[in-house]
Amino acid sequence: MAAGRYVDGVLGRSLGGTTERPSLGEIGLNHFGPYLINRITARWNAVLAEELKAFDLNTSMMRTLGVLSISSSSTINELALLTLTEQSTMSRMLDSMESQGLIERRQREDDMRVRQIHITEKGRGLFERFWPIMYGKYCRMLDGISEAEYEAFVATAHRMLRNLYPQEG
Repeated sequence: MAAGRYVDGVLGRSLGGTTERPSLGEIGLNHFGPYLINRITARWNAVLAEELKAFDLNTSMMRTLGVLSISSSSTINELALLTLTEQSTMSRMLDSMESQGLIERRQREDDMRVRQIHITEKGRGLFERFWPIMYGKYCRMLDGISEAEYEAFVATAHRMLRNLYPQEG
């Protein structure tokens, strides 16, 4: 382990030249990063789910429209990864979204086996109507957090992701 890392200092206890692993109880849930991240995510999803009902959307559909609103198109696999949705769930959800006219599937020109998912004008309009609500909730979540704190959080989150997925670099 590299010297100066959080897990070496705060989370590790030196006992006669060896480091002992603390228990979860010793760390505490309110200091255990994955638990906090899950709490934030669950609360975020619950807050948005209430608002999404009026738009006849769920959180996965909203995330899909959000991703497609900033990218020209994506495959099912890419969307599943970016929206944190199981591929089988994504496929069924896209069927529903296509029948609602929110997305359309097109064959990729260079590989007819691959379907690209595109947002329709109806889907884009729906997301644009929901975005002010989502942005307002986002701002509320960040209330009292300085720009420096937010930048440190983002940098830390990216480092954690790189630690978990070093191949994605």
